[in-house]
Amino acid sequence: MAPATTNEVRESVVIRAPLSHVWHFIKLAEFDKFWPAIKKAEHVKGVSADTDVVRWTFQDGNVVEVKQDEHSNLEHYITYSLITSTPELSYSSMVSTIRCWPVSSGEFESSTFVQWTSKFSSDAEASVVEDAKYKRREALEGLSVTAAKMVKEHQK
Repeated sequence: MAPATTNEVRESVVIRAPLSHVWHFIKLAEFDKFWPAIKKAEHVKGVSADTDVVRWTFQDGNVVEVKQDEHSNLEHYITYSLITSTPELSYSSMVSTIRCWPVSSGEFESSTFVQWTSKFSSDAEASVVEDAKYKRREALEGLSVTAAKMVKEHQK
């Protein structure tokens, strides 16, 4: 019997920066500011005014378009879905949510807890899900470094 697999990735990190410094970057068109794998993030023109679609051009030449499904400045989360990819992906869909919480006490007081969850369609192979785990970790590390730089700049 093959081992059970899940089509969900859940990565998290505590970033030693206040929520305001971290949340500032959690906009689809700002991902290139912290995720080293993304060369360019830009709004897609010609989409309806009610739909926020962003094109991410990755360093390796792959291009994906993602659509913002939900965004809350009150609850500090964003949900987006993958709508196109060049080259084509081996699975049919993916939905991700990034949530941020302020840490209010303890060793990490004035830090931000960030969780990034991605759910893939059932046709996604285990290797896709495993690769996504490492990509989320890389992006969260980039977010940590970028937010820390912002803190240093505000302290000057």
